[in-house]
Amino acid sequence: MKFPVVDGLRTLELGTPGTMRERLNGLVLEGQKRATAGTTGDYDDNEREFVGERLALVNDNLEKVGIVEVTGVVETTFGDVPWSFAQAEGEGDTSIEEWRAVHRRFWSSEGVNVSDEMPVVLIFFTLVERCAPALSP
Repeated sequence: MKFPVVDGLRTLELGTPGTMRERLNGLVLEGQKRATAGTTGDYDDNEREFVGERLALVNDNLEKVGIVEVTGVVETTFGDVPWSFAQAEGEGDTSIEEWRAVHRRFWSSEGVNVSDEMPVVLIFFTLVERCAPALSP
C-alpha cells in the first residue's frame, strides 16, 4: 500500500473512515492514544515507519489534524503483543485479552485471517502539533 503524503509528510490514517477515525484521532489529540498497531499486510517493502519520522494525522478528507513523531516501531506476533502496548494505544481496553478480542474482531471484519502467530507492527508516537483542518470556502 502506498501511503498518501500531505504537506510533505506520510499520513497516519487511524481505523476506518467515519466515527472510528474521529474517535481515534480525538484520543491522539487529547494525548491519550500514543500507539497504534497494523498488520504486516498493510505495508509494501521498505514502507514501515521509522523512529524520528513525523507523520500527518489525517481525517477522512486527508486533511491534517495533527503531527505525530514516531518514537518506536516493533514487529511482533499478535499473540505476543504486551499489555504495555495496549495501554499506550489508549482505547480503553481493560486487559490484554480485551485488546486481542477487539483487534481480532476488527481485523477479521477487514478480511484478515487473525492468528496468534500473525505478524503485527506496533508503532509508538507522540503528538508534536495539533492542526486545524482547512475550512471549506
